[in-house]
Amino acid sequence: MYKVFVFGTLKEGFPNFAVNRGKRIPGSFTTREKYPLLLVGDRFSPWLILDEGNGFNVKGQVFCASDEELLAMDKLERISEPDGYRRIELSVISEADAGEIRVYAYGKSLEQIAGAEIRMELPGEYRLEHARLYRSRHA
Repeated sequence: MYKVFVFGTLKEGFPNFAVNRGKRIPGSFTTREKYPLLLVGDRFSPWLILDEGNGFNVKGQVFCASDEELLAMDKLERISEPDGYRRIELSVISEADAGEIRVYAYGKSLEQIAGAEIRMELPGEYRLEHARLYRSRHA
């Protein structure tokens, strides 16, 4: 089993949650380090930028995922495509008990934002009001 931190459309109750078949670990989690969190392009996609130390501590949820469940998320996030997300490891802190765990997360490199249309920088949390702006690639 893998632990996966989701901060955007894969969160419970958000547009791509149907792809996330993992079992949620109760509570909210925040990245130990700060990262920029942006809404990008015509689709208003949430991008966590792999620029550690800049931005905000990002709030999200953690799920335990099997090989198959992780592969489904990898496919959605297009990790094998040049413009896709990168699956990385980072540390998150439980808001309930301040425990720290290592997790997978999906982010974009600094190089990937060159030329991207940044719609908004978020102060550390992707909310339902942001999700209402999101447009699926498959719509």
